[in-house]
Amino acid sequence: MKKVFTLLLAGGEGARLFPLTKYRAKPAVTFGGIYRLIDFTLSNCVNSGLRQIGVVMQTKSTSLSRHLNQAWNVFRPELDEYVFPIHPSLSKEGDVFKGTADAVFQNLRMIGTDTTTVLIVSGDHIYKMDYAKMVARHRASRAEATVAVIEVEAAAAGQFGIVEEDAEGRIVGFEEKPAQPKLSGRAPGKALASMGVYLFDRQLLLDELTTAAMATGEVDFGHDILPKLIHRHRVMAYDFVDENKKQAVYWRDVGTIDAFWAANMDLVGVDPIFNLYDRAWPLRTYQASNPPAKFVFADDVPHGRCGKALDSIVSSGAIVSGGMVRRSVLSPNVLINSWADVTDSVLMDGVVVGDFCRIHRAIIDKGVVIPPGTVIGCKPEEDRKRFFVSPGGVVVIPKYAEVAGPNRLAGGRPA
Repeated sequence: MKKVFTLLLAGGEGARLFPLTKYRAKPAVTFGGIYRLIDFTLSNCVNSGLRQIGVVMQTKSTSLSRHLNQAWNVFRPELDEYVFPIHPSLSKEGDVFKGTADAVFQNLRMIGTDTTTVLIVSGDHIYKMDYAKMVARHRASRAEATVAVIEVEAAAAGQFGIVEEDAEGRIVGFEEKPAQPKLSGRAPGKALASMGVYLFDRQLLLDELTTAAMATGEVDFGHDILPKLIHRHRVMAYDFVDENKKQAVYWRDVGTIDAFWAANMDLVGVDPIFNLYDRAWPLRTYQASNPPAKFVFADDVPHGRCGKALDSIVSSGAIVSGGMVRRSVLSPNVLINSWADVTDSVLMDGVVVGDFCRIHRAIIDKGVVIPPGTVIGCKPEEDRKRFFVSPGGVVVIPKYAEVAGPNRLAGGRPA
């Protein structure tokens, strides 16, 4: 693994995850209470023995850069270990990466001559994967490139790059987001989808990612490079091996509000679908010096009520003071006041929920204060007048939004 260099692509705009991405890059969005989305891919890298990682950034990258410095400044440079941010080259016109392949092309100089293999991953998926197993298969199969794949339902296959393989596992067809996806033949109603995890021999990247290849404009691996590459080189499919240790294979693209909310809900419950608690596969992040979470009996209202959180994640520093929380994720320093009810919701760092509030199926971003008596997520038509509501009915209140009182939203201050 010392000869493997990792490029983690973290520059996507994340438009489908708006308004959570209004002020931050998608991989910097908080997930599961204390984590950022990028932490899951970086944890995979570290748990796989990878120690040379470049994080390719682009838009709204301030909070992501800060998080890398706080959470991932744990490597030993004297041992040639590092995680460092990469921004668009100032020497290139437009100062932007035009597609995933162009992002790698602009940073080919980062790949040292002692590197034999380049791993390319993205920073916005939730899964556990030992990349060392993929590297071993790549080398054993004499592949020049390897694409990690997972079976998906035919109905959802049009969202992915769809792979066709021969009996050996060599990729003979690749189509990005096809209108009529070709089924894999492995199981009824299933197609073989690319996970956006690629391994390339170093020399192949140098040969294929050229100035001429980038001249056509926006160039992506899935749309432009791989469909041509499979006819000239040995490109193999690698079946995803899940390290989550659950019966169902877990890999989530949290690119939309509804998918993001659903993936957070996968974490709650007695036996969560995605396991955050496996000591054999630690998930790393930055954790501030917060006090422990606290549950308070509220005696400031008649017939006081004990603060409770059932089937929920409650992070350090959070206080549930006479409120009720069910099937929800509370980030650090959240405050739930007396007689408030919060269900099926995600509350990010520093959110304050006032007395007698009712919040259901909502995502409330960092630092938002919900005034007493506010009702969110219970009356869809009223919610759409005040807030952003996803196609699946999840209410989102973005960072900096000022909720002026029950049933009114005054608007947000600028970044």
